[in-house]
Amino acid sequence: AVVSTQSTGRIKKIMQSDEEVGKVSAAVPVIISKALEMFLSSLLDQADTLTRERGAKTLNLQHLKACIETDRRYDFLSELVSKIPDLGMEDEGDQEEVPRKKRRPTYPEPTGNGGGEGSGLELFPNMPGAS
Repeated sequence: AVVSTQSTGRIKKIMQSDEEVGKVSAAVPVIISKALEMFLSSLLDQADTLTRERGAKTLNLQHLKACIETDRRYDFLSELVSKIPDLGMEDEGDQEEVPRKKRRPTYPEPTGNGGGEGSGLELFPNMPGAS
């Protein structure tokens, strides 16, 4: 996957919010972005496998918690998931999903300033007029 300039910009901003971090080379956020991508891919692949093994159709917090608790690489996340209930032993595939109302998409109100900063279009970077 391609590392976006938005994600590297956010990473650089987060790094520089720490008073102890000075200047950051342009390559550093790119490498961190790729590492984050690889980390998430690994965790989500493992969670997807568990979800499918249990016959569930939806990956949920309990699946992520089970992966975090069974793989030592994710020990540093244990505290984050400690309050999430454990996976039940029942077959999740038999659970009926509650039908939900479909929501209509919401869009930012046009401000008439041509799509510049503050127009709301920065939320949709691929739209024409977004900066």
